[in-house]
Formats: sequence, C-alpha cells, structure tokens
Amino acid sequence: MSQPGTPELPLSVAVVGAGPSGFYAVEALLKAPGVHVRVDLFDRLPTPYGLVRGGVAPDHQKIKSVTAVYEKTALDPRVRFFGNVKLGQDLTVADLRAHYDKIIYAVGCESDRHMEIPGENLAGSHSATEFVGWYNGHPDHRHRKFDLSCEAVAVVGVGNVAMDVTRILACDAEALSKTDITDYALDALRKSKVKTIWLLGRRGPAEAAYSPAEIEEIGELSTADLVVDPAEAAVDEVSGKELADPAVKKKVEYVQKHAALGQGSKARKVNLRFRASPAEIVGKDGRVSALKIEKNKLVSDGKDGVKSVGTGEFETLPVGLVLRSVGYRGIPVPGVPFDEKAGRIANAAGRVTSGPGGAVVTGEYVVGWSKRGPSGLIGTNRADSVATVSLMLEDWKAGKLTETPNPDPAAIVKFLASKSAAVVSFAQWKALDKLELAAGAARGKIREKFSRVEDMIAALDHSSGEPVKKPNN
Repeated sequence: MSQPGTPELPLSVAVVGAGPSGFYAVEALLKAPGVHVRVDLFDRLPTPYGLVRGGVAPDHQKIKSVTAVYEKTALDPRVRFFGNVKLGQDLTVADLRAHYDKIIYAVGCESDRHMEIPGENLAGSHSATEFVGWYNGHPDHRHRKFDLSCEAVAVVGVGNVAMDVTRILACDAEALSKTDITDYALDALRKSKVKTIWLLGRRGPAEAAYSPAEIEEIGELSTADLVVDPAEAAVDEVSGKELADPAVKKKVEYVQKHAALGQGSKARKVNLRFRASPAEIVGKDGRVSALKIEKNKLVSDGKDGVKSVGTGEFETLPVGLVLRSVGYRGIPVPGVPFDEKAGRIANAAGRVTSGPGGAVVTGEYVVGWSKRGPSGLIGTNRADSVATVSLMLEDWKAGKLTETPNPDPAAIVKFLASKSAAVVSFAQWKALDKLELAAGAARGKIREKFSRVEDMIAALDHSSGEPVKKPNN
C-alpha cells in the first residue's frame, strides 16, 4: 500500500478537542501543501468551540465571533465533526490508532490549580473556572450554586479570567440581559447583594497578568468604582525595568490614575490589591466568613524576574465567597502520557512523549494549552497549532505513521454505532444552534443555551417533526 497523503489515500488525522487549538490544527492541515488529508474532529460535548462557548464572558460577543472562522473549517468536505464522543469512554487511544494515521490532542486544561491554604474546601470557596462555566451554561458547571447573598467577595488572582469574574459580579445585571448568559445566572445576578469585590494580586502592578483592555473595562463600569491604594499602585524598584514594555506601562499608569481618584461614589467597589497573598480561608458554621491575607514584598527571583515574599504582616477581609483564579491545569486523558508536575500532556515541542523527557510516541501530537500550559489568548493558539502540524508533516514525510489496520472512513462510524454512542454531527450542532438562537430571540437576547447534554440529545431526537421545547435551564 502506498504512503497515505494522496488523493486516493488521504492522510487520516483524528483531532481530539473542538476548541480553538483543535480548529486551528484542522485549519493548518487543510492548508498544508503537498498532502491530501481527511480530518475527524472529536469533542466530548455535543457542542463545538470549547472555551469560546464555555469560557468567554457573555459581554465579550466580539471575541465569540471567531466561531464563524471555525464553522467555515468544519464545513470543509474533508472534515467531519463527532460531538458527544468522549475519549476514554466511547473510544480509546488504541481505537484511534486503529483508524487514523495521526492523532492530535487538543483537550485544553479543564481543571484549575489550588491555593493550598487552610479552609480552601469550605462551602463558599470555589474556582473561577466553576463560576465562569456556571454563568456560561457549561454542562460541567451549570448545576453549581454560588451564594451571592453576601456583601463581599474575594477574587484571588489578577489574570483576564479574574477580571471577567469580577466584572460580571460588579456590573449591572441588566446590561447582560441581551447577551447569551444563561437565564438562571442572570436571575441570580439580579438578586445579588454583593457590594464589595476584593481583587488580589500577589505581586505588583507591573507584574499583573491582566491585559490593558480588561482592567480598563473594570475602571469604566457604571455601577462600581475601581479603588486602588496609592501605596500599592507604586512600582517597586525591582519591577522598574518592566515599564520598558508599553503594555505594562499602560496598565501601571491606568491603576495609578485610579488610585488618585479615591473611593468614588458608586454603589459597588472593586478593591484592587497588590502584593497580597491568601494565607487562610476562615470559616464559620462550615462556610466562608473571611479571607486572611499576607502582605508581600517583591524581590528578584535571580532569573531576571520578580517574585513575592511574605512579610509576616496579615490582614483579614470579611467575605462570604472566595473565587480562586490562580491558573488552569490539565486533566489526564486515559491512555495519553501526562506530565503531573506541569499539569499537561507530556510532549517535546508538540510531539507526545512517553513521559516528561521520554521517547516520542509515533504518530501522536498535542496543541494548545494541553501542550504548553494555560498561556496566551485565543489567537495565540493558531501559531501554536501551525507549529505542531508542521512537525507532524515532517514526520509524515519521513514515513513515521501509526499502524492503521482500517483506513476506511466509514469504519469509525460503524465502530461508534457498535458502542451505541449518541454521536452529534456538525449538521446536528447547527440544528441546536438554530434552536438556541430562536429561544434567545423569544427572550430578547442573543441566544439561550442548552446547558444539559441530555436536553441537547432530546431536542435532536424530537427534531424530526415533533415540536421542540426551548432550551430548559
């Protein structure tokens, strides 16, 4: 048999994960010169787009418009979408190897890092990942409950996710009413009693991870004042060189400007604190009642960077809810080597390895956050995926392929049918998309999402003539 990659025998590639990095990998494969491909894109949810659907804030609709590019990729005749198919449950890595020449993992980082402090498991202590998934209607998190009857909340971390969470808590809920936020989250935010949000960064304003646009959105809220202590807004001598970066300088100048404005007069306050680390979550009757923080000083890390060191000076903030946003972490996928220390799939520049520093696993690759860890914006994943696909094609040219006993495109369809998997095609996703848009229009909003997998499957089961109910959240 001739080497795959010809019109008669296209190179068959399975891409596991239909988020941004997965779609960019598919796009790179379709554009690759000198090779004919067919790509099957798998996702454990019936819905594509990953964090664009389940992670981007509802008031950031412009960012979500990138799905139009992904849809164009999905509609290419060389691509098939297999939604509601979970690796490790509906099929195994061995099954993929039996049907494809190459495998790309684009599974992202679906868990979060912990603060490792006393009280972290108290009721009222959550990850920002859970809160984001809750208001975005992600099936993994739609059932969670957040007590918004308290007057003060602490958000630990100052990355863009922390900014999104803070903004959603501090904004006027009615401003979200026409977006794709879920109805149950909107109702909870309308009833919210939260007046104060403590936003905590362990280092200084020059090291804050948020983008200039994200902090400006907090400062421009009509319902909340951005409050910064002038002393904490000052840049430490050890951080001074960071100001050579125009983006860093812009962020620092912005918070210093707000520090000069004082407390303001709006009903809600976002208190942005620098050089503060959580030390203990204090509980009462099993629930969060306060957060003890330690004030930090900044020192050189000896590697041309800055690190925070505790001073032994503590402060206690009375809060009823703590949301940690201290980084994402990957979840091990059955049959795929995992680097426990780094929290991602073990790999060397995108080639999967048998373990950290181990031998390359022939025919298997990784892209996105599951390759490099949780860094960068959505667009960052394009160059990352292109780089991995380039390595894959180098290996293809060198004849490095998995053994593929059954290259017939119909074989995987028959296999999944034998497993009774409720596979959702891209055409069926478009049917769900249409239902969500219609349900949203009936409520005067962009869309109303299905947030339960069983509701999505039921809607598709009933879509051949019987009336379909609106998404039930």
